[in-house]
Amino acid sequence: MARTSKVVRTTKESEVSVELNLDGTGKISVETGVPFFDHMISQLGKHGGFDLAVKTKGDVEVDSHHTVEDTSLALGQALREALGDKAGIRRFGDALVPLDEVLVQAAVDLSGRPYLVHRQPEIVELIGTFDTTLGKHIWESFVAEARIALHIRVIEGRNAHHVLEAQFKAVARALRDAVSLDSRVTGVPSTKGVL
Repeated sequence: MARTSKVVRTTKESEVSVELNLDGTGKISVETGVPFFDHMISQLGKHGGFDLAVKTKGDVEVDSHHTVEDTSLALGQALREALGDKAGIRRFGDALVPLDEVLVQAAVDLSGRPYLVHRQPEIVELIGTFDTTLGKHIWESFVAEARIALHIRVIEGRNAHHVLEAQFKAVARALRDAVSLDSRVTGVPSTKGVL
């Protein structure tokens, strides 16, 4: 069974297309019109081991908020749809990822229930032209559509680029573990019988 999805999200503010293969090799193509965000999404595909194609045309002349939010929502939906009924998955995943002076811990439960806990130190407001206050909102949007519980904790760190990039790498590694198929799991990994 292919664990793939294709999501198209169209609003008055953006047009987003996401293609995801959970059992890929880290093949990535990302074009959102927000270069730093492209770099971050690329981390999800590469370090998650997913094939990921993202194309967004948004109103970046206004600012990048709508593009980032709508792309994050579509990414979350793509993850949820690619997981299907979640039969045979490990369900839980966690990672502790260093990036120079930064150390980030991420833990995920593919529970069907959206919940985000996000802890990060204060960082500068801009990385180039990217508004770093969107960092937490990316995860809020992603979690809402993926319907997962996600905890992200920046344990150490000061460089804004490193702080955000390490979060994407840690979440990618946690997701890679959680979506993995486990031959010992029969059906859905929940005593409720559904996730």
